[in-house]
Amino acid sequence: MSLRILVTGAAGFIGAHTLQALQRRFPDATLLGLDNFNAYYDPALKHARVAALCPQVAMTTLDIADTAALLNYFADHQPTHVVHLAAQAGVRHSIEQPFDYLHANLSGFLNLLEAIRKYPPTHTVFASTSSIYGKQTHTPFVESMPIQTPISLYSATKGANELMAHAYAHLYGLRLTALRFFTVFGAWGRPDMAPILFARAILKGEPIQVFNGGDMLRDFTHVSDIVDGVIASLMAPAREPFAAYNLGAGRPVELNRFIALIEQAAGKSAKRVSKGMQAGDMQATYADTTLAAQDFGYAPSKPLDEAVTELVNWANAYYAVEQAQSR
Repeated sequence: MSLRILVTGAAGFIGAHTLQALQRRFPDATLLGLDNFNAYYDPALKHARVAALCPQVAMTTLDIADTAALLNYFADHQPTHVVHLAAQAGVRHSIEQPFDYLHANLSGFLNLLEAIRKYPPTHTVFASTSSIYGKQTHTPFVESMPIQTPISLYSATKGANELMAHAYAHLYGLRLTALRFFTVFGAWGRPDMAPILFARAILKGEPIQVFNGGDMLRDFTHVSDIVDGVIASLMAPAREPFAAYNLGAGRPVELNRFIALIEQAAGKSAKRVSKGMQAGDMQATYADTTLAAQDFGYAPSKPLDEAVTELVNWANAYYAVEQAQSR
């Protein structure tokens, strides 16, 4: 079968890295990308990311919440596999702008389900989140844990996506897989997330906001490990119509240690501004990845110090060029 792989959210952090990896692993496949290039953060970063990581992919500007446009796209291209990463991200933004999440994460996801119902691919995998575990305090998080206690609207929409996907998989014989990502970071990362915020500020000698005294645990996972898991799950033999998997490093790291690694890579000390715990934040995230290892060989391997150094070097180079161009 000739592979036609569609990635939605293709100009996003994980999307562009996924397309780059797909190009290397399946050079004869037809790769397709969709993104609406919205202004949640600077679209210039998204365009630069695509140009750097996947410039040869056929990229279409399209909003998945546009029902007719998405259905027409599927009718024209009929992908054999779908990696659905398009969504409105951000726990904190969901508190400030809740209706953005209705548009992208609920209406847009329903449109995707309708599109794959009418033009069924072999397999669709989609991004879920570690924050789906909400008030769970027992770690590590296991996929069998209940997900009915979200503490942000963002995580609630992702939980809704999993329930919607479960219903469509069983109603229409579709194969759908939810991938619960744990604190993904790396080069070309989202500028609203702590790793880039910290790296950029420390390099510039600017203060960083440290919440809860840095006394939080995060399962920081390099984007290369996440992409390996995405592709392995996408191509794995069929099992249940619907399944959910954790994709994380399986090593919770104290935020203070992560900051210390950035300081070491940057050769500068952070100027800290202490803040209280933020609404919607979780005290700890920690992935049990046993199920992903068992079902499709997921084995994250990127050393944390190496990953942080790579991040800092990229941030130093990218934002230095950006700053020079703005003068």
